[in-house]
Amino acid sequence: MGNGDNAEGEVRSMNSEQLPNLETFAKAAELSSFTAAAKALRLTQAAVSQRVAALEMDLGVSLFLRQGGRVLLTEAGQRLHGYANRILDLHREARRETTGRPVPVIGELSLAASSVPGEHLLPTLLTVLRQRHPHVRVKVTVADSEVVLRQIERGRAQLGLVGMKGDSVHLDYRCFACDTLAVVVPAPHAWSRRKQVTLAQLAEQPLIVREVGSGSRGCLEQALSESGRSLRDLRVALELGSNESIKEAVLQGLGLAVLSTHAVENEVQAGRLRTLTIRGLSLQREMFAVWDHRRVLSIPARLFLDLLEPCPAHGTHP
Repeated sequence: MGNGDNAEGEVRSMNSEQLPNLETFAKAAELSSFTAAAKALRLTQAAVSQRVAALEMDLGVSLFLRQGGRVLLTEAGQRLHGYANRILDLHREARRETTGRPVPVIGELSLAASSVPGEHLLPTLLTVLRQRHPHVRVKVTVADSEVVLRQIERGRAQLGLVGMKGDSVHLDYRCFACDTLAVVVPAPHAWSRRKQVTLAQLAEQPLIVREVGSGSRGCLEQALSESGRSLRDLRVALELGSNESIKEAVLQGLGLAVLSTHAVENEVQAGRLRTLTIRGLSLQREMFAVWDHRRVLSIPARLFLDLLEPCPAHGTHP
């Protein structure tokens, strides 16, 4: 009977023990880095390593895979992270309900965006995020879509906004907007009063295009391919690395371009540029939020995703 009492006491003791260092574990998981977690929590890297090791020892399983200076969750770590989030959320809720004061979300959100969503859609989203969560710090880099996808897969940004999907099996996507590309001509151009041109007519004009890896170039190439054509059938005169430089080149009369209607909205309203459609060519695309499902999303990243409205019907503007 004594042995039974001891066993029962041990079970009660085990069941009442709290898992240690969940906040440190969650932060390391979200940032994929012990070093970054140490900086965020104002600890030394050694302290973070020791806390994670203590949690792994307590559970008897490995929670992280170490890869080239970064860490990814094991299968056991992924399961634990879901519980850790729920536990930490309950702690915040308990504080809020007990004190009557909201607990502000504090943290950092790293975003990478391609040019159209980054320059024309993201500012409004960041304004709303700042209004709701003023203590979240945001870092944004803007590049072409292929670069953004690489940054997400390498853990250099938590979320991305892009105008095309990549081939990686590690990336998940959520459509949040649609975009339309159009032929862009300067106001003095002979086509400025037209609404539409044919592909054959466009092929006679010098064309300015974005660099390889740009989502808008990819959209144009795909549309041409679906019509049995390619960029080789057009008179590509210049290849430039930004929408701003292309717009300036069009205004200088160096050629025409195919750009997002978002990118030229101000110039069209000012009467400096005109847009035309291409007969028989569909130049609509979706905009996506993207993340690497091997990494867990931080609370700021999840809050940002919550801001994104369901994708509108294809071909409409957000």
